[in-house]
Amino acid sequence: MLFFHILGVVLLLGNALTAAFWKLRADREQDIPHSLRVVRNIMVADYIFTIPSIALILVTGHLMAAANGYTVFAWNWLGLSYGLFGLSGAIWLAVLLPAQLRMIRQAEASAKLGSWTVAYKQASMVWNVFGTISTLAPVAAMVLMVFKPAW
Repeated sequence: MLFFHILGVVLLLGNALTAAFWKLRADREQDIPHSLRVVRNIMVADYIFTIPSIALILVTGHLMAAANGYTVFAWNWLGLSYGLFGLSGAIWLAVLLPAQLRMIRQAEASAKLGSWTVAYKQASMVWNVFGTISTLAPVAAMVLMVFKPAW
């Protein structure tokens, strides 16, 4: 069970960091068609890697917590980890996915215009800022899971 839990974490964080790397690199190159492919592929990678990894983390996490007598609603390392994971998910659903859809639409519009639209730049900035927060939260949860601090 632990192996599959860790596999889920590796897939989730690996996909998040890889997406950030390719998006920031594409933004730096200022190549609109390339950026359009990147933002589309980020969306595809979310469906292939992020969603299954979230399910894997939650299912195995719940099973391991129950098997070891932990409650996920206590104020301890586990409860805080769940809170951070939930925060990350809420940001992903409420901010990042809509920003990704806007980036795709605006990159398509930018390709037709031959220059970046202001709306693309705004959506890209939102994705960068909230993507960082949404990635740091599960990293912090992972640290709590590894070290299990006693408070």
